[in-house]
Amino acid sequence: MSTRDFIEKDYYGALGVSQNADAAEIKKAYRKLARDLHPDKNPGNADAEARFKEVSEAYDVLSDPKRRGEYDEARRLFGAGGAGARAGFPGGFPGAGGGGQPFDLGDLFGAAGNAGRAGAGGLGDLFGNLFGGGGAGTPPGSARARQQAASGPARGQDVETEATLSFDEAVLGVTVPLRMQSPGTCPTCAGSGAKPGTSPHTCPVCDGAGVTSRSQGAFAFSEPCRNCRGSGQVVDDPCPTCAGNGVTTQTRTITVRIPAGVKDGQRIRLAGKGAPGRRGGPAGDLFVVVHVSDHELFGRRGDDLTLTVPVTFPEAVLGTTLTVPALDGNVTLKVPAGTSSGRTLRVRGRGVPGRGRSGDLLVTIEVAVPQRLSPEAERAVKTLDAELGDPRPQITAATQTRGSDR
Repeated sequence: MSTRDFIEKDYYGALGVSQNADAAEIKKAYRKLARDLHPDKNPGNADAEARFKEVSEAYDVLSDPKRRGEYDEARRLFGAGGAGARAGFPGGFPGAGGGGQPFDLGDLFGAAGNAGRAGAGGLGDLFGNLFGGGGAGTPPGSARARQQAASGPARGQDVETEATLSFDEAVLGVTVPLRMQSPGTCPTCAGSGAKPGTSPHTCPVCDGAGVTSRSQGAFAFSEPCRNCRGSGQVVDDPCPTCAGNGVTTQTRTITVRIPAGVKDGQRIRLAGKGAPGRRGGPAGDLFVVVHVSDHELFGRRGDDLTLTVPVTFPEAVLGTTLTVPALDGNVTLKVPAGTSSGRTLRVRGRGVPGRGRSGDLLVTIEVAVPQRLSPEAERAVKTLDAELGDPRPQITAATQTRGSDR
Protein backbone atom coordinates (compact mmCIF):
# COMPACT_ATOMS: atom_id res chain seq x y z
CA MET A 1 0.00 0.00 0.00
CA SER A 2 1.62 3.29 -1.12
CA THR A 3 1.38 6.58 0.74
CA ARG A 4 -0.57 8.00 -2.19
CA ASP A 5 -3.33 5.44 -1.60
CA PHE A 6 -3.76 6.59 1.99
CA ILE A 7 -4.20 10.21 0.89
CA GLU A 8 -6.10 9.97 -2.39
CA LYS A 9 -8.44 6.99 -2.05
CA ASP A 10 -11.77 7.16 -0.24
CA TYR A 11 -12.15 3.71 1.31
CA TYR A 12 -15.24 4.68 3.27
CA GLY A 13 -16.93 5.82 0.07
CA ALA A 14 -15.95 2.60 -1.67
CA LEU A 15 -17.84 0.59 0.95
CA GLY A 16 -20.65 3.14 1.29
CA VAL A 17 -20.22 3.63 5.03
CA SER A 18 -19.56 6.67 7.20
CA GLN A 19 -16.20 7.42 8.84
CA ASN A 20 -17.77 6.61 12.20
CA ALA A 21 -18.89 3.12 11.11
CA ASP A 22 -17.93 0.35 13.50
CA ALA A 23 -16.32 -2.94 12.54
CA ALA A 24 -19.64 -4.77 12.23
CA GLU A 25 -21.05 -2.16 9.79
CA ILE A 26 -17.89 -2.28 7.67
CA LYS A 27 -17.97 -6.08 7.53
CA LYS A 28 -21.67 -6.15 6.63
CA ALA A 29 -21.23 -3.60 3.82
CA TYR A 30 -18.23 -5.46 2.41
CA ARG A 31 -19.99 -8.82 2.36
CA LYS A 32 -22.98 -7.41 0.50
CA LEU A 33 -20.83 -5.66 -2.12
CA ALA A 34 -18.53 -8.66 -2.50
CA ARG A 35 -21.49 -10.93 -3.24
CA ASP A 36 -22.91 -8.53 -5.82
CA LEU A 37 -19.62 -7.73 -7.53
CA HIS A 38 -17.89 -11.12 -7.43
CA PRO A 39 -16.37 -12.08 -10.83
CA ASP A 40 -18.19 -15.43 -10.77
CA LYS A 41 -21.49 -13.54 -10.64
CA ASN A 42 -20.41 -11.00 -13.28
CA PRO A 43 -18.41 -12.92 -15.92
CA GLY A 44 -16.77 -10.64 -18.46
CA ASN A 45 -17.84 -7.45 -16.67
CA ALA A 46 -14.64 -5.42 -16.35
CA ASP A 47 -16.33 -2.63 -14.39
CA ALA A 48 -17.65 -5.07 -11.79
CA GLU A 49 -14.22 -6.71 -11.52
CA ALA A 50 -12.51 -3.35 -10.96
CA ARG A 51 -15.12 -2.37 -8.39
CA PHE A 52 -14.67 -5.73 -6.64
CA LYS A 53 -10.93 -5.08 -6.32
CA GLU A 54 -11.60 -1.56 -5.00
CA VAL A 55 -14.02 -2.89 -2.37
CA SER A 56 -11.59 -5.64 -1.31
CA GLU A 57 -8.74 -3.14 -0.95
CA ALA A 58 -10.91 -0.83 1.14
CA TYR A 59 -11.96 -3.67 3.45
CA ASP A 60 -8.35 -4.81 3.91
CA VAL A 61 -7.48 -1.38 5.32
CA LEU A 62 -10.63 -0.55 7.30
CA SER A 63 -10.93 -4.00 8.91
CA ASP A 64 -7.46 -3.65 10.47
CA PRO A 65 -7.66 -1.23 13.44
CA LYS A 66 -4.00 -0.19 13.15
CA ARG A 67 -4.08 0.47 9.39
CA ARG A 68 -7.45 2.20 9.68
CA GLY A 69 -6.02 4.54 12.32
CA GLU A 70 -3.06 5.39 10.09
CA TYR A 71 -5.38 5.97 7.13
CA ASP A 72 -7.69 8.25 9.13
CA GLU A 73 -4.74 10.25 10.49
CA ALA A 74 -3.24 10.71 7.01
CA ARG A 75 -6.55 11.99 5.60
CA ARG A 76 -7.11 14.22 8.61
CA LEU A 77 -3.76 15.93 8.20
CA PHE A 78 -3.59 16.14 4.41
CA GLY A 79 -7.23 16.25 3.40
CA ALA A 80 -9.41 13.77 1.53
CA GLY A 81 -7.61 13.36 -1.79
CA GLY A 82 -4.69 14.97 -3.57
CA ALA A 83 -6.52 18.23 -4.36
CA GLY A 84 -7.71 18.53 -0.77
CA ALA A 85 -4.19 17.96 0.47
CA ARG A 86 -2.87 20.82 -1.65
CA ALA A 87 -5.75 23.06 -0.63
CA GLY A 88 -4.92 22.45 3.03
CA PHE A 89 -1.78 24.57 2.63
CA PRO A 90 -2.70 27.98 1.16
CA GLY A 91 -0.14 29.20 -1.29
CA GLY A 92 1.44 25.80 -1.66
CA PHE A 93 3.78 23.73 0.55
CA PRO A 94 6.92 25.18 2.04
CA GLY A 95 9.68 25.01 -0.54
CA ALA A 96 7.24 24.42 -3.39
CA GLY A 97 7.50 27.92 -4.75
CA GLY A 98 4.84 29.86 -6.52
CA GLY A 99 4.59 27.25 -9.28
CA GLY A 100 3.83 24.44 -6.88
CA GLN A 101 6.86 22.33 -7.79
CA PRO A 102 6.60 18.68 -6.71
CA PHE A 103 8.51 17.60 -3.65
CA ASP A 104 9.15 14.36 -1.79
CA LEU A 105 6.53 13.71 0.89
CA GLY A 106 9.06 11.70 2.90
CA ASP A 107 11.42 14.68 3.00
CA LEU A 108 8.60 16.78 4.42
CA PHE A 109 8.03 14.25 7.20
CA GLY A 110 11.74 14.10 7.92
CA ALA A 111 12.07 17.87 8.19
CA ALA A 112 8.99 18.14 10.33
CA GLY A 113 10.27 15.40 12.59
CA ASN A 114 13.58 17.16 13.13
CA ALA A 115 11.83 20.42 13.92
CA GLY A 116 9.45 18.66 16.26
CA ARG A 117 12.26 17.39 18.47
CA ALA A 118 12.67 20.88 19.89
CA GLY A 119 9.04 20.91 20.91
CA ALA A 120 6.38 18.23 21.03
CA GLY A 121 6.46 15.40 18.49
CA GLY A 122 6.38 16.37 14.81
CA LEU A 123 5.11 14.77 11.61
CA GLY A 124 8.21 12.63 11.25
CA ASP A 125 7.57 10.98 14.63
CA LEU A 126 3.86 10.66 13.96
CA PHE A 127 4.36 8.91 10.63
CA GLY A 128 7.48 6.94 11.55
CA ASN A 129 5.73 3.56 11.31
CA LEU A 130 3.58 4.53 8.34
CA PHE A 131 6.34 5.65 5.99
CA GLY A 132 9.35 3.70 7.28
CA GLY A 133 12.62 4.95 8.67
CA GLY A 134 16.32 5.09 8.02
CA GLY A 135 19.49 4.79 10.02
CA ALA A 136 21.06 7.24 12.42
CA GLY A 137 20.94 10.74 11.02
CA THR A 138 18.52 9.75 8.24
CA PRO A 139 15.07 11.34 8.50
CA PRO A 140 12.34 8.65 8.69
CA GLY A 141 10.50 8.30 5.38
CA SER A 142 13.01 10.38 3.38
CA ALA A 143 14.16 9.43 -0.11
CA ARG A 144 17.58 8.59 1.30
CA ALA A 145 16.04 6.22 3.86
CA ARG A 146 14.05 4.43 1.18
CA GLN A 147 17.14 4.10 -1.01
CA GLN A 148 19.10 2.64 1.89
CA ALA A 149 16.33 0.14 2.61
CA ALA A 150 16.03 -0.91 -1.02
CA SER A 151 19.66 -1.12 -2.12
CA GLY A 152 21.65 -1.38 1.12
CA PRO A 153 23.10 -4.52 2.71
CA ALA A 154 20.54 -7.17 3.64
CA ARG A 155 21.05 -9.69 6.44
CA GLY A 156 20.83 -13.36 5.50
CA GLN A 157 18.03 -15.59 6.70
CA ASP A 158 18.26 -17.69 9.86
CA VAL A 159 18.56 -21.44 9.35
CA GLU A 160 17.37 -24.21 11.66
CA THR A 161 18.56 -27.81 11.88
CA GLU A 162 18.30 -30.68 14.40
CA ALA A 163 20.74 -32.84 16.32
CA THR A 164 19.97 -36.02 18.28
CA LEU A 165 22.22 -36.70 21.28
CA SER A 166 22.54 -39.55 23.72
CA PHE A 167 21.70 -38.82 27.34
CA ASP A 168 25.39 -38.86 28.29
CA GLU A 169 26.35 -36.46 25.47
CA ALA A 170 23.65 -33.97 26.47
CA VAL A 171 24.74 -34.00 30.12
CA LEU A 172 28.50 -34.00 29.64
CA GLY A 173 28.74 -32.01 26.38
CA VAL A 174 29.99 -33.16 22.99
CA THR A 175 31.34 -31.92 19.66
CA VAL A 176 29.29 -33.25 16.74
CA PRO A 177 29.46 -32.83 12.95
CA LEU A 178 26.19 -31.67 11.40
CA ARG A 179 25.46 -32.39 7.74
CA MET A 180 22.78 -30.04 6.51
CA GLN A 181 21.27 -28.40 3.44
CA SER A 182 20.89 -24.64 3.55
CA PRO A 183 21.24 -21.56 1.31
CA GLY A 184 24.80 -20.57 0.57
CA THR A 185 26.80 -18.26 -1.68
CA CYS A 186 26.79 -19.59 -5.24
CA PRO A 187 30.22 -21.15 -5.88
CA THR A 188 30.05 -20.43 -9.61
CA CYS A 189 29.50 -16.66 -9.50
CA ALA A 190 30.68 -16.00 -5.91
CA GLY A 191 27.31 -14.47 -5.15
CA SER A 192 27.27 -11.84 -7.91
CA GLY A 193 24.49 -13.58 -9.86
CA ALA A 194 26.35 -12.97 -13.13
CA LYS A 195 27.79 -15.60 -15.47
CA PRO A 196 31.55 -16.11 -14.97
CA GLY A 197 33.44 -13.60 -17.09
CA THR A 198 30.71 -11.02 -16.76
CA SER A 199 29.61 -8.73 -13.95
CA PRO A 200 26.48 -6.86 -12.92
CA HIS A 201 26.22 -3.21 -13.85
CA THR A 202 24.45 -0.27 -12.29
CA CYS A 203 20.78 -0.08 -13.15
CA PRO A 204 20.32 2.72 -15.73
CA VAL A 205 16.76 3.42 -14.60
CA CYS A 206 17.42 4.14 -10.90
CA ASP A 207 21.19 4.81 -11.11
CA GLY A 208 21.81 2.11 -8.50
CA ALA A 209 19.45 3.56 -5.90
CA GLY A 210 17.02 0.64 -6.11
CA VAL A 211 14.04 3.01 -6.04
CA THR A 212 12.41 5.32 -8.54
CA SER A 213 10.31 8.43 -7.95
CA ARG A 214 7.34 9.76 -9.85
CA SER A 215 5.31 12.90 -9.42
CA GLN A 216 1.60 13.01 -8.63
CA GLY A 217 0.44 16.57 -8.38
CA ALA A 218 2.35 18.22 -5.57
CA PHE A 219 3.77 14.91 -4.31
CA ALA A 220 6.69 12.74 -5.39
CA PHE A 221 6.33 9.05 -4.55
CA SER A 222 9.14 6.50 -4.39
CA GLU A 223 8.80 2.78 -5.13
CA PRO A 224 11.17 -0.15 -5.78
CA CYS A 225 12.71 0.01 -9.24
CA ARG A 226 10.98 -2.45 -11.54
CA ASN A 227 13.97 -2.78 -13.83
CA CYS A 228 16.35 -4.14 -11.17
CA ARG A 229 13.71 -5.26 -8.65
CA GLY A 230 15.10 -2.92 -6.04
CA SER A 231 18.66 -4.28 -6.06
CA GLY A 232 20.27 -1.35 -7.88
CA GLN A 233 22.18 -3.82 -10.10
CA VAL A 234 21.25 -5.42 -13.43
CA VAL A 235 22.54 -8.83 -14.52
CA ASP A 236 22.47 -9.13 -18.30
CA ASP A 237 23.89 -12.68 -18.45
CA PRO A 238 22.69 -14.65 -15.38
CA CYS A 239 24.79 -17.34 -13.75
CA PRO A 240 23.64 -20.78 -15.00
CA THR A 241 23.99 -22.31 -11.53
CA CYS A 242 21.91 -19.91 -9.46
CA ALA A 243 19.85 -18.29 -12.26
CA GLY A 244 21.08 -14.86 -11.20
CA ASN A 245 20.13 -15.10 -7.53
CA GLY A 246 23.68 -15.44 -6.22
CA VAL A 247 22.50 -18.10 -3.73
CA THR A 248 22.11 -21.86 -4.10
CA THR A 249 21.00 -24.68 -1.80
CA GLN A 250 24.15 -26.43 -0.64
CA THR A 251 25.04 -29.45 1.44
CA ARG A 252 27.62 -28.60 4.04
CA THR A 253 29.10 -30.14 7.16
CA ILE A 254 29.89 -27.98 10.16
CA THR A 255 31.31 -28.94 13.53
CA VAL A 256 29.23 -27.79 16.48
CA ARG A 257 30.24 -27.83 20.13
CA ILE A 258 27.21 -28.76 22.24
CA PRO A 259 27.72 -27.41 25.78
CA ALA A 260 27.23 -29.63 28.81
CA GLY A 261 23.78 -29.68 30.35
CA VAL A 262 21.59 -29.04 27.29
CA LYS A 263 17.98 -30.18 27.58
CA ASP A 264 15.62 -31.89 25.19
CA GLY A 265 14.09 -29.32 22.82
CA GLN A 266 16.66 -26.61 23.60
CA ARG A 267 17.71 -24.33 20.70
CA ILE A 268 21.40 -23.46 20.40
CA ARG A 269 22.25 -20.31 18.44
CA LEU A 270 25.37 -20.14 16.28
CA ALA A 271 25.84 -16.54 15.17
CA GLY A 272 26.76 -15.98 11.52
CA LYS A 273 26.36 -19.63 10.48
CA GLY A 274 23.05 -19.18 8.64
CA ALA A 275 22.30 -18.08 5.07
CA PRO A 276 24.69 -15.54 3.55
CA GLY A 277 23.69 -11.88 3.40
CA ARG A 278 23.01 -9.98 0.21
CA ARG A 279 24.81 -6.92 -1.11
CA GLY A 280 27.50 -7.29 1.52
CA GLY A 281 25.11 -7.82 4.42
CA PRO A 282 25.94 -10.13 7.36
CA ALA A 283 25.00 -13.80 7.37
CA GLY A 284 22.03 -15.02 9.39
CA ASP A 285 22.25 -17.32 12.39
CA LEU A 286 22.04 -21.10 12.65
CA PHE A 287 19.76 -22.58 15.30
CA VAL A 288 20.33 -26.21 16.34
CA VAL A 289 17.34 -27.89 18.00
CA VAL A 290 18.60 -30.61 20.36
CA HIS A 291 16.77 -33.91 20.87
CA VAL A 292 17.98 -36.03 23.80
CA SER A 293 17.47 -39.80 23.96
CA ASP A 294 16.31 -41.47 27.17
CA HIS A 295 18.79 -43.30 29.42
CA GLU A 296 18.18 -46.85 30.60
CA LEU A 297 19.14 -46.00 34.20
CA PHE A 298 19.11 -42.25 34.78
CA GLY A 299 16.42 -39.63 34.69
CA ARG A 300 16.80 -35.88 34.88
CA ARG A 301 15.19 -33.20 37.02
CA GLY A 302 16.68 -29.84 36.10
CA ASP A 303 20.41 -30.12 36.81
CA ASP A 304 19.93 -33.18 39.05
CA LEU A 305 20.17 -36.78 37.88
CA THR A 306 17.77 -39.34 39.32
CA LEU A 307 18.42 -43.04 39.90
CA THR A 308 16.40 -45.80 41.57
CA VAL A 309 18.40 -48.49 43.41
CA PRO A 310 16.88 -51.70 44.84
CA VAL A 311 17.99 -53.02 48.25
CA THR A 312 16.99 -56.12 50.14
CA PHE A 313 14.83 -56.04 53.26
CA PRO A 314 17.75 -56.91 55.58
CA GLU A 315 19.85 -54.13 53.96
CA ALA A 316 17.09 -51.59 54.52
CA VAL A 317 16.64 -52.67 58.13
CA LEU A 318 20.29 -53.06 59.11
CA GLY A 319 21.84 -50.48 56.79
CA THR A 320 24.48 -51.07 54.12
CA THR A 321 27.03 -49.45 51.83
CA LEU A 322 26.30 -49.59 48.09
CA THR A 323 28.30 -48.84 44.97
CA VAL A 324 25.96 -47.10 42.52
CA PRO A 325 26.66 -45.87 38.98
CA ALA A 326 27.09 -42.22 37.99
CA LEU A 327 27.62 -40.82 34.51
CA ASP A 328 31.30 -40.20 35.21
CA GLY A 329 31.99 -43.44 37.09
CA ASN A 330 30.79 -45.16 40.26
CA VAL A 331 30.06 -43.61 43.63
CA THR A 332 29.87 -45.12 47.13
CA LEU A 333 26.58 -44.55 48.94
CA LYS A 334 25.84 -45.33 52.60
CA VAL A 335 22.27 -46.46 53.29
CA PRO A 336 21.34 -45.77 56.95
CA ALA A 337 19.71 -48.49 59.04
CA GLY A 338 15.93 -48.34 59.02
CA THR A 339 15.70 -46.77 55.56
CA SER A 340 12.17 -47.07 54.18
CA SER A 341 11.26 -47.73 50.57
CA GLY A 342 10.97 -44.50 48.57
CA ARG A 343 13.52 -42.52 50.58
CA THR A 344 15.83 -40.37 48.42
CA LEU A 345 19.51 -39.95 49.26
CA ARG A 346 21.54 -37.10 47.76
CA VAL A 347 25.08 -37.37 46.37
CA ARG A 348 26.23 -33.80 45.88
CA GLY A 349 28.02 -32.66 42.75
CA ARG A 350 27.51 -35.85 40.73
CA GLY A 351 24.65 -34.59 38.55
CA VAL A 352 24.71 -32.36 35.47
CA PRO A 353 27.95 -30.32 35.26
CA GLY A 354 27.52 -26.55 35.41
CA ARG A 355 29.66 -23.44 35.07
CA GLY A 356 29.11 -22.68 38.74
CA ARG A 357 27.64 -25.43 40.86
CA SER A 358 26.98 -28.86 39.37
CA GLY A 359 23.75 -30.70 40.00
CA ASP A 360 23.35 -33.65 42.38
CA LEU A 361 22.66 -37.36 41.98
CA LEU A 362 19.37 -38.25 43.66
CA VAL A 363 19.22 -41.94 44.57
CA THR A 364 15.82 -43.33 45.50
CA ILE A 365 15.87 -46.48 47.60
CA GLU A 366 13.41 -49.21 46.64
CA VAL A 367 13.05 -52.19 48.99
CA ALA A 368 12.83 -55.37 46.93
CA VAL A 369 10.14 -57.78 48.12
CA PRO A 370 10.69 -61.41 47.04
CA GLN A 371 7.84 -62.96 45.09
CA ARG A 372 8.42 -66.52 46.37
CA LEU A 373 9.77 -67.82 49.68
CA SER A 374 11.08 -71.22 50.59
CA PRO A 375 9.41 -72.91 53.59
CA GLU A 376 12.44 -72.09 55.74
CA ALA A 377 12.43 -68.44 54.67
CA GLU A 378 8.69 -68.18 55.29
CA ARG A 379 9.13 -69.53 58.84
CA ALA A 380 11.96 -67.04 59.42
CA VAL A 381 9.80 -64.14 58.30
CA LYS A 382 6.98 -65.21 60.58
CA THR A 383 9.41 -65.51 63.49
CA LEU A 384 10.74 -62.01 62.74
CA ASP A 385 7.19 -60.68 62.53
CA ALA A 386 6.41 -62.10 65.93
CA GLU A 387 9.56 -60.59 67.41
CA LEU A 388 8.97 -57.14 65.93
CA GLY A 389 5.30 -56.94 66.73
CA ASP A 390 3.05 -54.58 64.82
CA PRO A 391 5.00 -51.34 64.11
CA ARG A 392 1.93 -49.60 62.71
CA PRO A 393 0.24 -47.00 64.95
CA GLN A 394 -3.05 -48.09 66.40
CA ILE A 395 -6.01 -46.53 64.58
CA THR A 396 -8.66 -45.33 67.00
CA ALA A 397 -11.86 -43.34 66.67
CA ALA A 398 -9.99 -40.26 67.92
CA THR A 399 -7.30 -40.48 65.24
CA GLN A 400 -9.94 -41.02 62.56
CA THR A 401 -11.75 -37.86 63.76
CA ARG A 402 -8.54 -35.81 63.71
CA GLY A 403 -7.75 -37.08 60.23
CA SER A 404 -11.17 -36.10 58.88
CA ASP A 405 -10.80 -32.56 60.26
CA ARG A 406 -7.69 -31.87 58.16
